[in-house]
Amino acid sequence: MKIKKIIWFLALLLAFSFLFTTGVKAQSKPVTNPPIITQSFGVEKGPYGYIWKIYIEAEDPDGDVVKIASVVDQPGYGHYPTDWIILKPEYRKHLRGYIQWNTFSSRAPYLGEWTNITLKVSIIDKAGNESNVVVFPFEFVSGVKDPYKYTLPAPFDQGNLPRLGNIFIDLVEPTFDGGGNEWVES
Repeated sequence: MKIKKIIWFLALLLAFSFLFTTGVKAQSKPVTNPPIITQSFGVEKGPYGYIWKIYIEAEDPDGDVVKIASVVDQPGYGHYPTDWIILKPEYRKHLRGYIQWNTFSSRAPYLGEWTNITLKVSIIDKAGNESNVVVFPFEFVSGVKDPYKYTLPAPFDQGNLPRLGNIFIDLVEPTFDGGGNEWVES
């Protein structure tokens, strides 16, 4: 009889602690809004080694944006690891500027003409909310006439914009083995 009372007491105590802790967890997580990328622009062609500027404007109603995520996909190679840019506090609520990527890679002596990549950019807030993802296709072409002379669309055409950070992704030429030798099918 005494053991039954102890078991009931422990079960009641366990149930009470479970209900109490789940109620506290539900109350402690505030509801936040995800950030939104409202405008974006990036040129679509340039030579290998091109210094590519990706322009973005974004806002966050909660003012807690902390980083920019950049992801690259390349046919023949696949998906590169995400590159993160940590933002300065003045860009937490609203940002307008560019992220910069020097596309020359220490892992590839060159990329083949007409190599295509896709850059996907989003921003993340403190709560882990991700914005909409903007997609920038890019093709490496050597015959582009002065790829640094282009007209920026509004709202990026209004003077000096700040560089928000740099992308550090080293591209790979899928037809090379890393030692500079072409792969040969046997």
